[in-house]
Amino acid sequence: LTLLKNDGSVVYAEALWDHVTMDDQELGFKAGDVIEVVDATNKEWWWGRIMDSEGWFPASFVRLRVNQDEPMEEYLAHLEEAQAGEEDQAALGLLLGPGLPCKEQMRTNVINEIMSTERDYIKHLKDICEGYIKQCRKRTDMFTEEQLRTIFGNIEEIYRFQRKFLKGLEKKFNKEQPHLSEIGCCFLEHQTDFQIYSEYCNNHPNACVQLSKLMKVNKYVFFFEACRLLQKMIDISLDGFLLTPVQKICKYPLQLAELLKYTNPQHRDYKDVEAALNAMKNVARLINERKRRLENIDKIAQWQSSIEDWEGEDVLSRSSDLIFSGELTKLSQPQAKSQQRMFFLFDHQMVYCKKDLLRRDMLYYKGRVDMDHMEVMDVEDGKEKDFNISVKNALKLRSLAGDEVHLLCAKKPEQKQRWLRAFADERRQVQHDRETGQTHTHTHTHTHTKTLDGTCSMGGT
Repeated sequence: LTLLKNDGSVVYAEALWDHVTMDDQELGFKAGDVIEVVDATNKEWWWGRIMDSEGWFPASFVRLRVNQDEPMEEYLAHLEEAQAGEEDQAALGLLLGPGLPCKEQMRTNVINEIMSTERDYIKHLKDICEGYIKQCRKRTDMFTEEQLRTIFGNIEEIYRFQRKFLKGLEKKFNKEQPHLSEIGCCFLEHQTDFQIYSEYCNNHPNACVQLSKLMKVNKYVFFFEACRLLQKMIDISLDGFLLTPVQKICKYPLQLAELLKYTNPQHRDYKDVEAALNAMKNVARLINERKRRLENIDKIAQWQSSIEDWEGEDVLSRSSDLIFSGELTKLSQPQAKSQQRMFFLFDHQMVYCKKDLLRRDMLYYKGRVDMDHMEVMDVEDGKEKDFNISVKNALKLRSLAGDEVHLLCAKKPEQKQRWLRAFADERRQVQHDRETGQTHTHTHTHTHTKTLDGTCSMGGT
């Protein structure tokens, strides 16, 4: 990376995970976004650019774009030139190789790449398990089992699974005619097994923190380097090796997309590859969603600890996602007294707080609304019959089971529309969670402290 930057090259990275942030110094993005890396001198935080936005982002959330797709694009460019002007047939023949139609040759190339990278990956996992974990377990004076579990996660389980997966691929691989290989079924057969990567990816930030602490002590630096040399591994630090499974699970959909592109619809493997691509996209999406939820749980706990005069159950007892937040004017029956409040819409519930008059960053808990038993209603500008007042940019929350009614007014029409979309998003998310079996009965026992200014990253938007 440094060599590329020094050479004046523009370096791009692809986001592996969503980076949710409320900090205006950080660059937020979604999985799959392409980021121009401007500055990578800091090992853990890079400075990047997406369109007109710039900011810091965690290096572990991205992977540098690999060049594997470039030969494909070069090939297609040559192919188009050759088809446009038939005088270039000799060059086209060199690209395709002898005897195979172009699409079959490209399918051969993709199949060979999948098999090659899979074998390399197995060796990589073996090196980590035998070169590092095995040696670490011998040194009980240096490592506890808990430390090893944090650093390496469930990588041994992944290694066992990947060996089984590779055996299945080898059986379906046609060595003499790779383009005839039918490997789509292997991905379909193991699509649920790939979900073990979720645990690894969720743990990876903790692994980086634990490893970073140990690497400040010379004896650990020397020990890990000795492990690498004894196993005859390439000159990459341990944290680099441990990032590979995260990158691997994100690479499968890219490889399958390339394979599908060069598979004729009449090919016996076509339907399986098409289904495998969708399956692996879903696996990556599920892992990303679980990771995002886990990060949100910690942020919500920190946010709640910053709220003064909290009452009732923790937000995390029912919710795991902050969907939207902002300031609204609230009127509730029977008093119908106008109040400025900060509202935080989570799945299943909405919490509202009062800002401190002097310290505007300090919030006081004032109540919550159970969204599972509320109907959201759009209110037209003009006279509102329940409250008998004239309103503008208003919406209403009415209890499905009782007399509870809240009238909420935004400052601008676009803010009201954004809130209406947020309420619809909340109901969709709750329904999706029910359908996929994701229930949120979290018990969060971590101790959280406020930041020096009393704020946290879950502030209002």
